[in-house]
Amino acid sequence: MLPVLVVSIDNTALAFAVPQLSTSLQPSANALLWIVDVYPLVLAGLLITMGMLGDRIGRRRLLLIGTAGFGLVSIYAAFAPTAGHLIAARILLGVFGAMLMPSTLSLLRNVFLDDTQRRLAIAIWASAFAGGAALGPIVGGWLLEHFWWGAIFLISVPAAVVLLAAGPFLLPESRNPHAGRLDPVGVVLSIAAMMPLVYGVKHTATEGVDLLGASMFAIGIASAIAFVRRQLTRTDPLLDLRLFTRPVFAASISANFISVFAFAGLVFFLSQHLQFVEGRSPLEAATTMIPGALASIVSGLLAVVLARVIAVRHLIPAGILLATAGYSLGSTMTVGSPHIVIVLVFVLVGAGAGLAETLTNDAILASVPAERAGAASGISETAYELGTALGVAILGSYLSWMYRMTIQVPDSVPAEARADVENMIGTAVTASEGMPEAQAAETVLAAQRAFEAGVASTSMVGAILTGVTAVVVWVVLRRAALRA
Repeated sequence: MLPVLVVSIDNTALAFAVPQLSTSLQPSANALLWIVDVYPLVLAGLLITMGMLGDRIGRRRLLLIGTAGFGLVSIYAAFAPTAGHLIAARILLGVFGAMLMPSTLSLLRNVFLDDTQRRLAIAIWASAFAGGAALGPIVGGWLLEHFWWGAIFLISVPAAVVLLAAGPFLLPESRNPHAGRLDPVGVVLSIAAMMPLVYGVKHTATEGVDLLGASMFAIGIASAIAFVRRQLTRTDPLLDLRLFTRPVFAASISANFISVFAFAGLVFFLSQHLQFVEGRSPLEAATTMIPGALASIVSGLLAVVLARVIAVRHLIPAGILLATAGYSLGSTMTVGSPHIVIVLVFVLVGAGAGLAETLTNDAILASVPAERAGAASGISETAYELGTALGVAILGSYLSWMYRMTIQVPDSVPAEARADVENMIGTAVTASEGMPEAQAAETVLAAQRAFEAGVASTSMVGAILTGVTAVVVWVVLRRAALRA
């Protein structure tokens, strides 16, 4: 749990440190984007490779190497003297972070052989994600109030020390005894596929469709095609694509992806609602998310009990349908919606994500032999990272488009401020700060109404996506059960 909890806290805490590190390091706008984005880019690009590497050299060994590297580089990041050094540290954190995630999950597969024990272990493991995501803004906010911006990177150091001291004694080593040679060309192609695709998604979400984003998509797709063709022709592939011919594996990966997609997208736009529509501080907004995180933890643990009496093929779609219910409730939101509605939306989607995440990860690992757990874990973690990136990018982009289509800028808004008001609610609120009080209030209300219309429409899209996925996953899992 330690590496998962620490990485999750570290990810969500960084956003709160951006203002302070911007003042201290004076990064350019482009450098600041790289500070934030380069870690998930590198992480997503290396997860499959690291999962395979763990199968070959040993999952415990890779976990301990990743832990030591992550701890040392965190110290480097905390005391980075320039933006360039911080970017370099974030790249290295992505490399070592990619060693941690598949190793933890594949070790669970090989330590807990009993179905019920493994499912409980995965539920506890998954709860660290939700717990870390909820604690990150709160811990980060407290640290930034009392220390400098680099303190958020030091959260991982005590956990790394504990894990390095206890890991060799508590964790049994496991590896694939029949693992083939590492394929360097395949590694390069997998990175060349994942990193440009994730970057293209993030770039298009913020900058719109342009030549750079299109080029990244083209490079990623071409590399992905070359990677798939290479894997299909090798006797010892880096990624055994035959795993996807297993209906349970393929359906579980899809359910895993869409549950994370739904939760990440929801957090992205409802956190803006809490601050720009309800007027809450960042820390108050983060606190509002705690019930959803707790619901995710509770439902993940409850999944272990439910799986004893209800077939997993029913529970996984049910988890996705909880997210559908949350998004359906979100589609009713208006400027005057009670705060409890936001809490209920978070709780429903969080509970659905917790239930689906626990059971899909368990189904993914159970559907492959233990010696291939690293490969399966790498794919599962990649689905998680892609779900996070695409949930924010796709739902966030749609919300921005709906806002621009809906906004009715008051005639009293000065010409020089209209572009900011039409852009998005955040820039509209900033632009209103220099206006007379009545004019500012009218501008903010127009932005809030447009934003809420976008939230309602985006929530409906989320409800449709999750609802359709739930039906498809249920059909595939039911057919697989009948064949078995």
